Amino acid sequence: MIRLGEKQKLIVVKKVDFGIYLAESKEHQEDRILLPIKQVPAGCEVGDSLEVFVYRDSQDRLIATTNEPKLVMGAVAELEVAQVGKFGAFLNWGLEKDLLLPFKQQTKRVKQGDKVLVSLYIDKSKRLCATMNVYENLRTDSPYQKEDKVTGRVYEISDNFGAFVAVDNCYSALIPKKELYGKVEVGDDLTARVVQVHEDGKLTLSIREKAYLQIEKDAEAILQLLDSYEGSLPFNDKAAPEVIKYETGMSKNEFKRAVGNLLKAGKIEITEKSIRLKK
Repeated sequence: MIRLGEKQKLIVVKKVDFGIYLAESKEHQEDRILLPIKQVPAGCEVGDSLEVFVYRDSQDRLIATTNEPKLVMGAVAELEVAQVGKFGAFLNWGLEKDLLLPFKQQTKRVKQGDKVLVSLYIDKSKRLCATMNVYENLRTDSPYQKEDKVTGRVYEISDNFGAFVAVDNCYSALIPKKELYGKVEVGDDLTARVVQVHEDGKLTLSIREKAYLQIEKDAEAILQLLDSYEGSLPFNDKAAPEVIKYETGMSKNEFKRAVGNLLKAGKIEITEKSIRLKK
């Protein structure tokens, strides 16, 4: 059976003025499809085998191409948004007809010029479309080990689990909710540390350094925040966790550890309602 969205080898079963017809074999020509004349290799004859990609043209007819698509079924790729229309965004994927990314398949609204990580799926009308829900197509055979530094694209954020990341745009990873730090959004590219490689090959990441290194970074961030407040924060380490998270991006415990570090170093003083730089 001819497979939509995949590269496959088919047999030339008929030549016509406007191209050649391809099928699985000479015996199974009922599902033959056209390869337009402008893409037919020189010297191609009936009986020859050609590797082609199968998709649908602007009139929704199955058609073959020898052009190389930037994305095939079962894979993940970064594609650029060519334009945004009534039903979604259209992506440049190396073929004559742009690929539709429906609004309902966008984990974040995209605009022209954006580069988005997507997979292919076949919709109810049997057309190829793109989706930003790439979880099922990410690989689990990464070469990374615990404590390795990696880079990846955030493709989904869950209130329950955390941030889902495609490491190197192809490997499956998660930053657990407790490891999220600062403002992280869908589409962000970030650097993280591998904290666990699971038996199934999926990665657990952290965007925080090891504790002793992170305290120093957090302390420096608090000093910068104090500067922006002209030397005095209108809250201290007893503030509500929500206030601390909003102002600093840190959890209450992280904030308290960093504040303790600065207090010990004699750089700040804590009052009943504030934290101040020592003069």
